Amino acid sequence: MASLTPETVYNDVQLEDPFAVPIPKRVLIVGAGPAGLVSLRNLLERGKFDTVQVVERRADIGGVWNLEPDAAAATSSTKPRWPSPAYKGLIGNVLPEFLSFSGRPFPPPPTAEEGQPFPTLTETFTYLKSFAEPYLQSGLIRLNTEVASVEEKPWGEGWRVVLRDWSDEGNGKEIEEIWDAVIVAVHWHDNPEWPDTPGLDQLRNLGLAKHAKEWRGPQGNENKLAAVAQTPVYQSVRRPPWPGFPSLPDSRIKTVSSVLKYTVHLVEETDSGENDVQKTPKITADLKDGSIIEDLDNVYVGTGYYAFPDFVKVFHRPQLHSEPGYAYTSTSPDAGPPQASSDDQDRRHVPVVTSQTRPRRIPHLHRLSIYGPNPSLAFVGSVMTYTPFLTADIVSTYVALVFDHRIPIPSSTWDRLAYERNRLEAIRLRLVGMDDPTSFLTYSVMSVDEEAYGRGLREDVVKVLPELDSSLPVWSEETSKAKENMFKTKLEALKWAQDRGGGGNLESSVNVQV
Repeated sequence: MASLTPETVYNDVQLEDPFAVPIPKRVLIVGAGPAGLVSLRNLLERGKFDTVQVVERRADIGGVWNLEPDAAAATSSTKPRWPSPAYKGLIGNVLPEFLSFSGRPFPPPPTAEEGQPFPTLTETFTYLKSFAEPYLQSGLIRLNTEVASVEEKPWGEGWRVVLRDWSDEGNGKEIEEIWDAVIVAVHWHDNPEWPDTPGLDQLRNLGLAKHAKEWRGPQGNENKLAAVAQTPVYQSVRRPPWPGFPSLPDSRIKTVSSVLKYTVHLVEETDSGENDVQKTPKITADLKDGSIIEDLDNVYVGTGYYAFPDFVKVFHRPQLHSEPGYAYTSTSPDAGPPQASSDDQDRRHVPVVTSQTRPRRIPHLHRLSIYGPNPSLAFVGSVMTYTPFLTADIVSTYVALVFDHRIPIPSSTWDRLAYERNRLEAIRLRLVGMDDPTSFLTYSVMSVDEEAYGRGLREDVVKVLPELDSSLPVWSEETSKAKENMFKTKLEALKWAQDRGGGGNLESSVNVQV
């Protein structure tokens, strides 16, 4: 066997680490959304680090909860824009008790006593802004700072981070910094998932198909015929929705079968009051049940997002990165490690995730957070849960204690990746015999596994910091039932808003909630 050095550890994942990664003194957090903000607080208050900072590419904190004013979109600035997928009038479906970071209760909305207890977009942003204010004032959050790349350096030497300064003075100037450890807290909403339905790419090229990420309300779509999100609306679904999901009946919405293909044809139309004849593109949708919908004007797809932080570049490790999509030769938990490579010179960088990665996930994470091959890199918010604020709180606390060596982790890459191998196998077994499985049965959606995952991390944290036991969020059968009951409460809140003339959202004068 090759000698035990930092060089050979890249090529033999079953080797013990040549030496422990030193406790980082300087930690950089990417993203000032909820996950990044609570990570900053937890590393500062619960970790033992000299410097912790957050960089955020936009002009303010909040992530998806930060909806830029319409005027921002109309500016002629050369600064790139990263608009939130949120829209005016959005009301969440998580109650304040499950949006509260530990030690910082989320105030009840003013409409809670009347029958609408769910925070609005504005109220959620206000909570996050208040939470972030002391860190903004102290300069620990650097706004208008885009992360162009995070590149792994040799074992124990940290990470090379290339930033772009989008302040008025910076104008995109690149800055290089070295950090001992990095937490990536941006994942999902840059990357809309598009179905592979034949004809959909043509609609996208013509501007006739959009993702829900681009939905900003029905204004401007009056008198148009659309699939999914306008009036009248055809709602095409692959399978019936989960029975507990809150949705009000709407006579303007017709649920139809899944779409097999789209085609585009031109229709001659005469402008009202004019003699000009124009050819307008119209869409035909062929459905799985044999029916056809003709003359659609637009298609919106609500097929979700996926985590894809490919700006993180890691060293190529032959045993982990040789398969397409960085798959293992075998995902069975009983399979042994792949054979070690003798190529000590293969040290090129590769993205931490690729477009081929299946199932969709950030691969090679220990307990869905710590990068197994180099535990000085972590991800907070890499999976979807019912209560993402609470999950980010406990995961970032766990990461802080792993970084400063108070929570031990396995001492070889192969052993650190046991959690991933076991989860891949569990998901595979759940999908056996399913022709069209629900999206709740995927690697990156915790669903029924959320309670055990959160409870396990919490137990590890409380062993080290027992004083947090009374303030940390709790995962138990009781809290799981309370989370499920939120859907019933949401349905009642939708009815309450509907009775007052709204489609479920109080901050928008025109709204259709589908």
